[in-house]
Amino acid sequence: MRRRTGSLLAGLVLVAASACGLTSGSPMVDDVEPGSIGQGKPLEGARLTVTSKEFTEQLVLGAIMGIAFQAAGAEVVDRTGIQGSVGSREAVVNGQADAGYEYTGTAWITYQGNSTPIPDPREQWEAVREADLGNGVTWLEPSELNNTYALAMNRANHERYGTDTLSDVAALAKSAPGAVTLCVEGEFANRADGLPGMRKTYGMDLPARNVTQMDTGIIYTQAAKGACTYGEVFTTDGRIKSMDLVVMEDDKRFFPHYNAAPTVNTDTLREWPAIADVLAPITARLDNDVARTLNAKVDVDGEDPHQVALDWMVEEGFVKEG
Repeated sequence: MRRRTGSLLAGLVLVAASACGLTSGSPMVDDVEPGSIGQGKPLEGARLTVTSKEFTEQLVLGAIMGIAFQAAGAEVVDRTGIQGSVGSREAVVNGQADAGYEYTGTAWITYQGNSTPIPDPREQWEAVREADLGNGVTWLEPSELNNTYALAMNRANHERYGTDTLSDVAALAKSAPGAVTLCVEGEFANRADGLPGMRKTYGMDLPARNVTQMDTGIIYTQAAKGACTYGEVFTTDGRIKSMDLVVMEDDKRFFPHYNAAPTVNTDTLREWPAIADVLAPITARLDNDVARTLNAKVDVDGEDPHQVALDWMVEEGFVKEG
């Protein structure tokens, strides 16, 4: 539900966000200077508002963007952590915020109203970008970070069964039916882009007794313990790394792509075109391994999302602490 919002709920979220003061925000005050980005401070004189949704990955990405803008000379207003997808999206559309990281699949399905995802990630981004130009939103180049569905297993089961792809899992289900047990969310069990579609695409024949529905958090622990051979996960979740789970490759590209990319209010980008150059190297560095590491620092180790973002920006050499 963190990426997919129905129309009625979306409307309620937007109204609630407006009532709670979507226009509020506080200054980001990180003492940072240009490193490999922001040389010459091309955003000096800009006052930019950064937004994000409320879950861990979005909080980290929002902080990364804001820190980059500060290093490039801008004053930054922090409006991260807006509840629900639609609130942060509308802030960029209507100019209450200037930029934020968004997911291609969320835009294509939730905001733009399409029901069928595009299998190629680049084509998906291009389609989203083209559609959003008319909404006053410009999508910059996407990252490899793809926060979508997957199946994962613990290291011992991976060594035992040797599956690396969903096609391997389907083959195992045929050769050893009892070996393939799944722990999944109720939503995933019933969505066309979840278990039913995955089983159809891969020819995965599973008896009902081999599928157990449970809450998201429990799935990770059950898969880690081996109580189920495979658990439904989100590909950038920090628990994958901390619990040493092995993710199965979606080799037939069934699941929708949710690649993170900067979205910028088009009027803002016209005024400050250097935004694209400032963010490009950072976005190019973001992938699932980076996201899992940063998310785990927050969700597993209990660190502050903004501090995690700052530490990573310094470690990568993108910025220097003043």
